[in-house]
Amino acid sequence: MAQIETRGHDEAELVDKLVSINRVAKVVKGGRRFGFAALIVVGDTKGRVGFGSGKAREVPEAIRKATERAKRNLVRVPLREGRTLHHDVSGHFGAGHVVLRPAPPGTGIIAGGPMRAVFETLGVQDVVTKSVGSSNPYNMIRATFEALGQLMSPRQVAAKRGKKVGDIIGRREKSPGKRTAGKEQE
Repeated sequence: MAQIETRGHDEAELVDKLVSINRVAKVVKGGRRFGFAALIVVGDTKGRVGFGSGKAREVPEAIRKATERAKRNLVRVPLREGRTLHHDVSGHFGAGHVVLRPAPPGTGIIAGGPMRAVFETLGVQDVVTKSVGSSNPYNMIRATFEALGQLMSPRQVAAKRGKKVGDIIGRREKSPGKRTAGKEQE
């Protein structure tokens, strides 16, 4: 399960991506007052990622606020071989539903828009995703983070069940399929 990071880390290693900027207007007596809302994703490309949103009258100030909030909300996500997810997982927030699946090496990040930014900053290289429902970037990001929070590594599953990691991973190797057939031929 993902945990909120509270330890101090070097901020120079963090990568941030701007997901969206939204201009909002407030109608007042003299006309309209414009403000901006920014959505940012921050990660260290090694398994930690966070998101934040900020609002201000100027774009740079909104981006700064969003980045600070994202750095405060970093979560650690267990990755398989440092390149993909351990298992299929889905998440939803509001009307935004996402499905995340691990992929074999060389697949790349098959994800659109806001989800792509999350996986690039997280450090995932191979993943297949599908967004169903709302395409609102805020809902998609929150649904993605909810799904990432459900991920568990074999070590975490073994500890939870009181078993050894070999017992958990051994089942994956024994199942007949294309992966085992290809290894026997080589």
